[in-house]
Amino acid sequence: MPSLLRRLNLFDAVMLVMGGIVGSGIFINPYVVAQQVHTPFLILGAWAAGGAVALAGAFIYAELAARRPQVGGQYAYLREAFHPSVAFVYGWVLLLVTQTGGMAAVSVTFSRYFLEITNSPIPEGVVAAAALALLTVVNCFGVRAGSTVQSTLMVLKIAAIAALVLAGFLFVKPAGHSEGLLDRPLSLNLLTAFGAAMTPVLFAYGGWQTSSFVAGEMKNPSRDLPRALLIGVIAVIVLYMSVTYVCLRVLGADQLAATKTPASAVMRAALGERGATFIALGIAISTLGFLSQGMLTAPRVYFAMAQDGLFFRSVAWLDPRTAAPVVAIALQGVVAVIIALSGRYEQILNYVISVDFISFGMTGVALLILRRREPASIGFRAPGHPFTTLFFIASSFAVVLSTIAKYPANSAIGLAILLTGVPVYFLWRKN
Repeated sequence: MPSLLRRLNLFDAVMLVMGGIVGSGIFINPYVVAQQVHTPFLILGAWAAGGAVALAGAFIYAELAARRPQVGGQYAYLREAFHPSVAFVYGWVLLLVTQTGGMAAVSVTFSRYFLEITNSPIPEGVVAAAALALLTVVNCFGVRAGSTVQSTLMVLKIAAIAALVLAGFLFVKPAGHSEGLLDRPLSLNLLTAFGAAMTPVLFAYGGWQTSSFVAGEMKNPSRDLPRALLIGVIAVIVLYMSVTYVCLRVLGADQLAATKTPASAVMRAALGERGATFIALGIAISTLGFLSQGMLTAPRVYFAMAQDGLFFRSVAWLDPRTAAPVVAIALQGVVAVIIALSGRYEQILNYVISVDFISFGMTGVALLILRRREPASIGFRAPGHPFTTLFFIASSFAVVLSTIAKYPANSAIGLAILLTGVPVYFLWRKN
């Protein structure tokens, strides 16, 4: 029987962590934050606070990776700490909505920038489906092929972000800045606005957890995955803060709030239309890299579910030549293509915002449980635990409550999708 091959090193793991976080959000979301809070101090503060939450999450996942260096990552953590049913429901939502819906939305974003650059008459949905199909095929050739493509695209992403930051510093005079640190007196109204600004920031920082899915294919997961999580998240914080700062420097807080494409506006101010075309290419590459990372990592969860006897047995099949879980990869690709062609991806994403952060908070609780069961551990231990862990758990569930309060109907549908996984789990266990 073939088994997963341990071919990924520390560099591959760092690229996976960063690739799971950096999509198109950082090129667009700064304007959403600036619409909620209106001074450079508060805008940068929101991105710094989001980075602190992401780093606290990285501490948790790093220790869990050292304790449970198993294939499936977060799926395995939830299974070991709670019950196989909790892990199954997580994988169920991941396949049906969270991962595939996100990939469908990002593939459509890629197609829009691709068509803008090429002026091609190809329909948007066809380009999105073709991108998903191509990456599905690449990853069926094995983890080494998929990781090489993913790492290459991540390096190109970093180059595009570096070019954006340098162009904004070197070729544009700074805009006038708002005076004062706060845009209103310190009050509940200010805290509410800051909380609203944090929502798109936390979404932009999300995704580091997916690197844990491929622990079973890392050469030394107990050592390399914790290091990769910390290095990758800190590097992304630096990139995000740099982009936000340069957008504020070039556009100012007021103009940033009025510009739906801030990265393009910065590059247009620096280098004219050539600059805008360049950053459009950079965003297309960034979205393609995000898709590549998702296609490489998430199928390992469905593979682990099938190995546990909680999913179709064929999903645990490995290609004898490449040792890749090709059925799991193809399954995810097909579901993502269907959602992309259906045009329902944005609505689906609204359903699962709260569900996604429930899984984050539950994983933080999983560390508390495993620490109690197994006080001694070898390897990485989360700095500042339990305070950093409780901070991450509280932040995750605050997003859940905020989302439910703001979008009660969509959140109810998301929770209903989650709950459908419970009877399906018991049906599979019975069979």
